[in-house]
Amino acid sequence: MSKPSGDKKVLVANKKARHDYFVEDTYEAGVQLVGSEVKSLREAHAVISDAYVMVKNGEAFLISMQINEYPWANRWNHEPKRDRKLLLHRKEIEKLAQAVDREGYTALPLEVYLNADGRVKVLIGVCKGKRQYDKRQDQKRKDAAREVEAALRRR
Repeated sequence: MSKPSGDKKVLVANKKARHDYFVEDTYEAGVQLVGSEVKSLREAHAVISDAYVMVKNGEAFLISMQINEYPWANRWNHEPKRDRKLLLHRKEIEKLAQAVDREGYTALPLEVYLNADGRVKVLIGVCKGKRQYDKRQDQKRKDAAREVEAALRRR
């Protein structure tokens, strides 16, 4: 399991993934992008809420991530919803494939960010779906924490 490094600028986050799934494991992966995709991502013109990770032929791919076209790239622009190869070590890909093969588990992008070197990285989570009562329990915990914070502020 690779952990994300220190300084990072989050470009796009998948808030719905943490609401609908338990995140059990995370991986940091590079993404194979073209120039206009990087420029569009730097302006945060992307949607990752529908995206997921699939392992095909020993390679990991990010499927259905939409990066909008960069307006100044004219005819050299990219296709917005193409499959993008994830750059992971072989052992990480094998672990990811084994985790996703288990019933009820999926791999989702949790956030896309720029690391300290200015490279685009994706935080991938191995997730298990929450049931409705799990979501209610989480909501109760958040509400209780919010009430405690409000009470402390009033003092």
